[in-house]
Amino acid sequence: MAKVIIYTDGGSRGNPGPSALGAYITDESGNELASIGKRIGKATNNVAEYSAVLAGFNWLLENKQSLPKDLRVEFYMDSQLAYSQLVGRYKVKNPVLRNILFEIRIKEKELGFDTYYMHVPREQNKKADALVNMALDFKI
Repeated sequence: MAKVIIYTDGGSRGNPGPSALGAYITDESGNELASIGKRIGKATNNVAEYSAVLAGFNWLLENKQSLPKDLRVEFYMDSQLAYSQLVGRYKVKNPVLRNILFEIRIKEKELGFDTYYMHVPREQNKKADALVNMALDFKI
């Protein structure tokens, strides 16, 4: 089974404050498929984290025709809260996050891929973090 790995991160300078998302996408061999860094306006760090996951799903949808039907998708994130909420360990009480989670669940079903969420240490998520900071610094 082919695999795509999506490293996601979100950040906010102020909480809420100017925010950005980062998604670094690779194949199973580590070859880069895409890098996404984008400012999302004034938001909380949690909204930015969720928005990064949503950006990964949007990339998958845009590229669905060129991806195998039996694809395994792994999302790696360093946010313990986002991870715990995405896997259903914690409830999502914030209405903004609940709306984004609803969009994520719709895209999961629409794509039909085997999707997994993994929590990783910050050191293993440096490329997504760098994309967030470059977006916040207007470098991308």
